[in-house]
Amino acid sequence: MPNSPNNSGRILLVDDEAAILRTFRYCLEDSGYQVATASSAAQAETLLQRQVFDLCFLDLRLGEDDGLEVLQRLRVQAPWMRVVIVTAHSAVDSAVDAIQAGAADYLVKPCSPEQLRLAAAKQLEVRQLAARLEALEGQMKRTQDGLDSHSPAFMAVLETARQVAATDANILILGESGTGKGELARAIHGWSRRARKPFATINCPSLTTELMESELFGHSRGAFTGASESTLGRVSQADGGTLFLDEIGDFPLPLQPKLLRFIQDKEYERVGDPVTRQADVRILAATNLDLDDMVREGRFREDLLYRLNVITLKLPPLRERREDVMTLAERFLAHFVSEYGRPARAFSSEALATLQDYHWPGNVRELRNVIERASIICPGTEIEPTHLGLTPSTTDNAARVGAALSLEELEKAHIAAMLATSPTLEQAASTLGIDVSTLYRKRKQYGL
Repeated sequence: MPNSPNNSGRILLVDDEAAILRTFRYCLEDSGYQVATASSAAQAETLLQRQVFDLCFLDLRLGEDDGLEVLQRLRVQAPWMRVVIVTAHSAVDSAVDAIQAGAADYLVKPCSPEQLRLAAAKQLEVRQLAARLEALEGQMKRTQDGLDSHSPAFMAVLETARQVAATDANILILGESGTGKGELARAIHGWSRRARKPFATINCPSLTTELMESELFGHSRGAFTGASESTLGRVSQADGGTLFLDEIGDFPLPLQPKLLRFIQDKEYERVGDPVTRQADVRILAATNLDLDDMVREGRFREDLLYRLNVITLKLPPLRERREDVMTLAERFLAHFVSEYGRPARAFSSEALATLQDYHWPGNVRELRNVIERASIICPGTEIEPTHLGLTPSTTDNAARVGAALSLEELEKAHIAAMLATSPTLEQAASTLGIDVSTLYRKRKQYGL
């Protein structure tokens, strides 16, 4: 099965017999895999410093090196890599010991080409499934947040996104919080030629500069306190695929030169490791901030902005695509009543009017949260306005600076909007500039 398009994987062969290395390499390369060879533990460890491998075939009798000790070192240096022990019939007991020490499987030599190919295919499939598990679980728990639309403005954005998805151009997605920037980024990846490769996400506001560098580029064992083993960064995990930088406006300024260098040259170093590595990654970024203003204020690098916004897509807020409100609300309702086993099946006419009249400062995310809550607390088959929790002080005209509101009403509306648009209570408190205990107290005070 030469050059099968489905055979994507990087394999390291470690054996002190040149004939075995040559035979295994030809067999696996004919099947479409990328293969590197090492005749000693030292050569293998040097290769692991320079490249990322998905799978290693390790000879248990490796000259003067003890195979089990080599296995332990490889597991520390590259814990994500699957290791298959290759052994002779007389050493099967030692192979079982290797399995207990962390090897994924063992192969008895001499073996046929088909046995070798099957072992490689099995382990690489497990490796790929593990790498995608987090993303797939997230997709199973989410509904698609409205990438089907009746809004001309939104449909125009989707059409442009489909066209540019086929290229490798970096894309900057702009829009208010909750408009679906992350969903659009995932859709662009799915429409692209990289769809079969990983999609990795970094949430920029959630990390300090030090943690961001480690999360982005990875780190070597001992690079800092608590770094007990080497880790792949998101860049390496997304190799061949797409990296989504969510809320790029909060990306740490001191780290922006390293991100710029990676975008330009596709080169990077892990924290605590001077070896320069490469990765083929497409960059998608999103923000609800004005990056041009940030550039003028010295809070964002102008050259980085130029690299990120080769293509710019701006998502309209939900209040500007009101024709989608009911479609989205009905979709969310169907999802949540199924998930929670609740009786609600429809909206009353009054509830429909309330949904249409509301300003939706938190956009699609807020709508989703409102429908989830309503589906849970509604005791009957029809959702009423009281189940929606959209009070008069948060309707379209009330929640505006300069409107005829008391400070208390304005504060209540603002806190309600922050709670609707923030993924966690801690982040809402941070945005509001108060501590979490104060936010708890104000929620209780206002009945939010």
